[in-house]
Amino acid sequence: MKVEEFDYELPEELIAKYPIVPRHNARLMVLERRSQSIKHDTFWNLPDYLEEGDLLVFNDTKVIPARLYGRKPTGGKVEVVLTDYVKPDLWKALVGGKKIRKGLKVEVAPDFEVEILEHIEEGKFLVRLIGDDPLKLIDRYGHIPIPPYLKREEEEIDRRYYQTVFAREEGAVAAPTASLHFSEELLQKLEDKGIKRAFVTLHVSYGTFKPVKADKVEEHYVEPEYVKVPEETVELIMKTKERGRRVVAVGTTVVRALETNPFKSYEGWTDLYIYPGFEFRVVDVLITNFHLPRSSLLFLVCAFGGRDFVLRAYREAVLKKYRFYSYGDGMLIL
Repeated sequence: MKVEEFDYELPEELIAKYPIVPRHNARLMVLERRSQSIKHDTFWNLPDYLEEGDLLVFNDTKVIPARLYGRKPTGGKVEVVLTDYVKPDLWKALVGGKKIRKGLKVEVAPDFEVEILEHIEEGKFLVRLIGDDPLKLIDRYGHIPIPPYLKREEEEIDRRYYQTVFAREEGAVAAPTASLHFSEELLQKLEDKGIKRAFVTLHVSYGTFKPVKADKVEEHYVEPEYVKVPEETVELIMKTKERGRRVVAVGTTVVRALETNPFKSYEGWTDLYIYPGFEFRVVDVLITNFHLPRSSLLFLVCAFGGRDFVLRAYREAVLKKYRFYSYGDGMLIL
């Protein structure tokens, strides 16, 4: 398959620069695969499309303020963007500055340093965070790494809204954006209808923004990301299936977490790459945002919904002026 077959035209003004407030007021495009029909609604009405006993699976990863500014011993400025979680004090990072080399220590604050351990590729390095409780230090001194296509600096609103209401496991450098639409009020509305809830953890890396450079879809490679699927989530999935109800993945990260080792608890790394032709074993329904053209995330959605149907929905979303990308609207694929 050629990557160019997953392209679409998007006017710049449809890229959402700021979040919708309240979260659940975002628009929701509803795709029905069997009838190939499309409806238009809002996230607040999501419960109308789900049934008692269905299971929503969320990613509870927490976005950390992964952009750090510091100085070399010589005084030169250095920008460190943590990109891939390895463990709390060990990360892969994009490092910007002159003469970045192994052994260099960048001072972010008097109690916080970043040591360059080794060069990986281009501007990417393996780094160690030096200081008591690195995650707390990141939170204190870091800045939210909002997506580059927003073309603006971090603002106060991003601290709250570029984060899910149930985020708890620190380690992501990008938000699981399909979950950003879920407010406490919407979660309560879903619970009142008898719709169950479960969690996985997948620490979204900066690779989520990595462009596909290959000409053929099959030649692309997805960088490994940390994932944890708890035993209690697997048990809920099994019970849901046994009762004839549906497993609803909230976001592409949840799909990858659940389909890496189907129906098994798991902790480790996943480089699962899903594109058309993939056989889904766990996920029955998908909630997702509108993704960049020619991206691995769009490949996954097309694998689930069908390329022609999904791209037709994207063209309709453009015509009806849906908001795109991380802070944009979403779709429900039934």
